[in-house]
Amino acid sequence: MPNIDSRLPRRSLFAMLPALLSACSAVDLLNATVPTDTYRRSEGLAYGPELRQRLDVYQPAGESRNAPLGVFFYGGNWSSGERADYRFVGEALASQGIVAVIADYRLSPAVRYPVFVQDSARAVRWARDHAAEFGADPARVFVMGHSAGAYNAAMVALDARWLRAEGMAPSQLAGWIGLAGPYDFLPIVDPQSRVAFEWPATPADSQPLAHASRASPPALLLAAAEDRTVNPQRNTVALARRLGDSGVRVQSELFSGVGHATLVGSIAPVLRGRAPVLERVAAFVKSSG
Repeated sequence: MPNIDSRLPRRSLFAMLPALLSACSAVDLLNATVPTDTYRRSEGLAYGPELRQRLDVYQPAGESRNAPLGVFFYGGNWSSGERADYRFVGEALASQGIVAVIADYRLSPAVRYPVFVQDSARAVRWARDHAAEFGADPARVFVMGHSAGAYNAAMVALDARWLRAEGMAPSQLAGWIGLAGPYDFLPIVDPQSRVAFEWPATPADSQPLAHASRASPPALLLAAAEDRTVNPQRNTVALARRLGDSGVRVQSELFSGVGHATLVGSIAPVLRGRAPVLERVAAFVKSSG
């Protein structure tokens, strides 16, 4: 993979995109533009005994005390993904003074729902228990995710069963952030998702929308207006409306100029001009914590 100087002007990086995309994957490209002086990383920390129960922690480069902590879950249709691919997310959050946890979780077809949700809840409990070790405040924990990872975050935040099994409650979260999440997707048509949720035996209460109530933590829901993978009206807009009608403090926004994948990609420096996702996330964390 080519070595990219992250100090290059953004216009130069945009001009280089076609050539770079032919030389490396999209996430390699995003990670190649990430500064290395904005964070300190602790890699491969175990939050459980299974091989995929591992996480990385990104601390702001300077000394931090009582910082907010964000636990991020990536997408991949519950069947793919690696925490190392999301260094650009860890760096971005750390650059905003947020201690970031990027967690792996077990994937389909090796496991089925609700195992990946259970892993997510367990990672959140680990993060809360170890927050002070990384300069974070255990009372300022947020869960965050993109796509399938936003589903995981939503279930942890909205369905009390999963945190309860870990000795926690959603009320102990300062808030949650969903990027292009699927929150209401029955009947399941995607073949991989059918496997992950054992369709047609998928329980109705597997849907985050079913758990929206006034007990939910504050929420920030962002999506691409023209998302062709996860319908933003059925999912982001509908969940925001349900939460708002329940009296929950919720912010939602649909962005033009990005798609399902580039929504989270816009957190990286090279694509940050496409949509103010990082700006919205940082402002929400500051206002909620």
